[in-house]
Amino acid sequence: MRIEQQTIGLTVDDSLMRVHLARPVEQGPWPGLMFYSDIYQLGDPILRLANRLAGYGFVVAAPEIFHRLEPVGTVIEPDAIGRLRGNDAARRTEIAAYDADAQALLSWLRDQAEVDEQRLGAIGFCIGGHLAFRAALRPEVRATACLYPTGLQNGKLGRGVADSLQRAGEIQGALFTLFGSDDPHVPADDREGVLEALRGLKHETLLFEANHTFMRDDGWRWDPDLADQAWAAVIKFLRRELAPVQP
Repeated sequence: MRIEQQTIGLTVDDSLMRVHLARPVEQGPWPGLMFYSDIYQLGDPILRLANRLAGYGFVVAAPEIFHRLEPVGTVIEPDAIGRLRGNDAARRTEIAAYDADAQALLSWLRDQAEVDEQRLGAIGFCIGGHLAFRAALRPEVRATACLYPTGLQNGKLGRGVADSLQRAGEIQGALFTLFGSDDPHVPADDREGVLEALRGLKHETLLFEANHTFMRDDGWRWDPDLADQAWAAVIKFLRRELAPVQP
């Protein structure tokens, strides 16, 4: 379906957080999704992913995850210097700050007339997959997709060590994880450890013969065929778990 795009600003802890908003043109209400980028923030490849998701019938809100450290509108280039810069910004951001951003974004989504507040979810890529996982700890989040999430296995997220995986039992909604078998950031033993920690949750997972960021369409790791398959699985999950609540 056709979508419309907008840029909004939310103030969190006295810092302006730019948010890319994409939503269907048709009247809702629609499910609302928090959409978390990788360490490069809201560059064109990530915006294409967010916009595509909106076209499946979601209101998608994608924040700049490093707004406390980077000027508004900053896109970090996906090169060697950008990788260092993005990882440094991730390291220097307090875990509590990431959580505060999620709360602000959820509150904003709930207040929108075009969003069904009973159908809220989260999705993220790379570090964003970990951020989406932390958003899933909130009881109002019904469905969460974590796509090749990093740092779940060792708590690497921001300053200090995140307790995300240790708190997995708090997740009340449905969880979807997706990994690449050739992903150096989540090797097989770590991946199995994560899946073991999620045992008992309403959780489904997929493993592709792919590298890290294989859904991002601007690098050598992109696999268009597998990306399409991944999208199909993600959309099926989100549509099922965020279906309208029956009275």
